[in-house]
Amino acid sequence: MTTGFQPNEFQFGSDGSGEFVKVMARGYQVLASPVINQGSAFSRTTREELGLEGLLPTGVMSLEGQLQRVYRQYQAQPDSLSKYLFLNAMHDRNEVLYFALLAAHIEEMMPIVYTPTIGQAIEEYSHWYQRPRGVFLSIDEPETVERSLAAMGHQPDDLDLIVVTDSEGILGIGDQGVGGVAITVGKLAVYTAAAGVHPHRVMPVVLDTGTDNLKLLNDEAYLGARHARVRGERYDDFIEEFVTTAHKLYPKAMIHWEDFGAANATRILAKYRNDYCTFNDDIQGTAAVVVAALMAAIKASGTPLPEHRIVVHGAGTAGIGIASLLRRVMVEEGMDADEARSHFWGLGSRGLLREGLKLRDFQQPWARASSELKGWKLDIKGHYELADVIRNVKPTILIGSSAQAGSFTEPLVREMAGYCDRPIIMPLSNPTRKAEAIPSDLISWTKGRALIATGSPFDPVSFDGTRYRIAQANNALVFPGIGLGAIACRASRISEGMIAAAATALASTVNAHAKGAALLPSMSSLRAISAKVALAVVAAAQNQGLATVDLGSNPVQAIYDAMWQPRYPRVIAA
Repeated sequence: MTTGFQPNEFQFGSDGSGEFVKVMARGYQVLASPVINQGSAFSRTTREELGLEGLLPTGVMSLEGQLQRVYRQYQAQPDSLSKYLFLNAMHDRNEVLYFALLAAHIEEMMPIVYTPTIGQAIEEYSHWYQRPRGVFLSIDEPETVERSLAAMGHQPDDLDLIVVTDSEGILGIGDQGVGGVAITVGKLAVYTAAAGVHPHRVMPVVLDTGTDNLKLLNDEAYLGARHARVRGERYDDFIEEFVTTAHKLYPKAMIHWEDFGAANATRILAKYRNDYCTFNDDIQGTAAVVVAALMAAIKASGTPLPEHRIVVHGAGTAGIGIASLLRRVMVEEGMDADEARSHFWGLGSRGLLREGLKLRDFQQPWARASSELKGWKLDIKGHYELADVIRNVKPTILIGSSAQAGSFTEPLVREMAGYCDRPIIMPLSNPTRKAEAIPSDLISWTKGRALIATGSPFDPVSFDGTRYRIAQANNALVFPGIGLGAIACRASRISEGMIAAAATALASTVNAHAKGAALLPSMSSLRAISAKVALAVVAAAQNQGLATVDLGSNPVQAIYDAMWQPRYPRVIAA
């Protein structure tokens, strides 16, 4: 297996004794490559063979010793961005040590390498930029797509996963231009730390189609294309060029779409999902983790799923994705498809999705008929806002994906708690400053009865003698396992059945009946969770005829064997 990094200097492989690397490079060339550099862990014999004598301190340290040292250095960083940059520098210096540190402290470091800290890092990307990581494709040079994708040196069978963004919808901060490449690097780091996807078999890609962010366009340090974001036919042709070329070069690689804008995310997924192994985490991953939390909450509430009324405040790509997957679960449990859809009310930027509004294609099926709204009591005639929907629908489940901070107000929540014994409330927007409500308020307003999941991490809340652990509906609980499962069985595509299987598997890992219990598991057990999700995804793929590789009679062992471990490979001086 080649690595994509100067394969003439080293080559990875494996045998009965495990992973090894043949190293043709010598001296500083070895230390300069993060893929093969082991730093002070190089043995004395290896140092002699690779020409490293005199280039390292005399002492030899184990990986465990290195981990203790770099963790102390990490803890000494003054703030979250400094910690991000410290980890980024380690990634550029010693890849195995980086992933070993991340895996050992995954719960603590997830908010640093992923949301919310990575949002700040992306906003400042052009200013802290030091070393390129990833593939940069420009819409102004579509003829270079194939050469650019091939430049990392991978052979056709050497790539399992491509994470790609056009940076228009980065987290809760919007259009970030070329800086969005950092979200693809961060996403892949989570794939590796959480699910053992091999770091040499992945590729981060940013599609530079320009930016409408005037702050970036007027920043002399900005590294991306200096023009407005390209849209329309030229944009679609560029996406087509990327997809077809990537599949031609790397036919086994899953394509993960990340942080595309609302106008493009759903239609791109719809266009390619039936012909390629492709997945959109913002739509499908978000849906899976939220539905898992909902399944746990519904079980804890004691009210059967068919009796719930669900309001989605922020019915964009993520919100509709959640509704679609939960509706599928309802149908699988025996409900009629139209009846299941009738349990949902979605709100967009102009209020309730309803007949007569201009809606996106993916929102149209969720619009309420005018006849259903007759007799509603409204604050303002002709306006159907969140307060109106809660008053007239009396929802038992309230989902927030609106990025409207504080929109779940005390009067609305108290009204909901007045008719619902265990209201299920999920303010999912992130970063934290955009959350629809904060858990401490929700618990106080409902006197501890609310079942809560959030999009950003929150500390536990103490109320009336009970400590409430707040579940974070972090996509990292599902997307690594979905990717691992798809890679392990070489799925020809990612189906809704596979996504639903992932949600069900995640929900099965928690018991939320105890007072104060979280609706989702802790990040500290992420590798075990990812393996469980992967097994469910593989089983669903096999049942639907989408698996092209049979994992045999012991799929548990097959999944475990497929998970890369952050350990130094055996070095063979060549």
